[in-house]
Amino acid sequence: MSMTQQAAPAVTTPPASGPQQTDGRTAERPLALRLLARPEIGVFLGALAVWVFFLVAAPPVRDGDSMANILYQSSTIGIMALPVALLMIGGEFDLSAGVGVITSALTAAMLSYQLTTNVWVGVIAALIVSLAVGFFNGWLLVRTGLPSFLVTLGTFLILQGVNLAVTKLVTGNVATDDISDMDGFNQAKKVFASSFGVGGVQVKITVVWWLVFAAIATWVLLRTKYGNWIFAVGGNKESARAVGVPVTFTKISLFMLVGFGAWFVGMHQLFSFNTVQSGEGVGQELIYIAAAVIGGCLLTGGAGSAIGPVFGAFMFGMVQQGIVYAGWNPDWFKAFLGVMLLGATLINLWVSRAATRR
Repeated sequence: MSMTQQAAPAVTTPPASGPQQTDGRTAERPLALRLLARPEIGVFLGALAVWVFFLVAAPPVRDGDSMANILYQSSTIGIMALPVALLMIGGEFDLSAGVGVITSALTAAMLSYQLTTNVWVGVIAALIVSLAVGFFNGWLLVRTGLPSFLVTLGTFLILQGVNLAVTKLVTGNVATDDISDMDGFNQAKKVFASSFGVGGVQVKITVVWWLVFAAIATWVLLRTKYGNWIFAVGGNKESARAVGVPVTFTKISLFMLVGFGAWFVGMHQLFSFNTVQSGEGVGQELIYIAAAVIGGCLLTGGAGSAIGPVFGAFMFGMVQQGIVYAGWNPDWFKAFLGVMLLGATLINLWVSRAATRR
């Protein structure tokens, strides 16, 4: 017998000739479909299309000052659209957001003027009132189980009536008195309504605040436990409660965030124009909600982002100012927005289905 043995040749299995089978869970989807699955991609493409359209149709849009004005209009919508979007991701929405802005501004103006105090006293008081309105909305919703539509519709009507009645009672007019000569006005104006130069173009400070708030909201949604809670309560609050999510705290705090946004925009309006008309704000809540919906937030909750409403607000500002720069009848603005809202909703639906189709 030989002292060595010759190893048997290894048996190899030829590779399968046909395509490999996958179970669909580990298959890598194309990059385009993965991008389309993001809720903000559709509105980004829509905003880009609207911007290009008005660049062609309205040559004044190409001017730096015009673009700064468009960004300013967008920021006043976008600052409120951000907390409204977070609330919608959490499964609720707030119909009192528009008149809440005016309530905040009226509170600051009338307290400051009637008590002849530093305007910062009125600013802080307005913040407390705005947060209290948000707390009331959230608390009533959690305690009663009523839909947010009914709760905030009631608040909307209450605030609308109080704004008009109290302003007439205190000032004898439908507008507040001018507070531009009061102590602290200039300092508050720098925070809420100042401008700064960039390449010879004056940019409103609200544009900076808008982007800062968007960055914070994005970080909260994607990197914090609170962001997980928002998505959880928006998807299924009972399941979220079962796994330890503080549903009551999350719902109430989201309504208070809307109150904070209403306070900030209200302060901007007050220190931009020195006075406030008590009948304004009606209908603005629909603009905020529409910007969030166009940005990819579902009315049913549990889905959305903070970046999408930024592009949604930009589309609104672009259309609002673009129609003026194009020399068209501004009466068509709301009709254009309605078409844009329906179109964006249908596109988001199509994109979502295309992205999830196997």
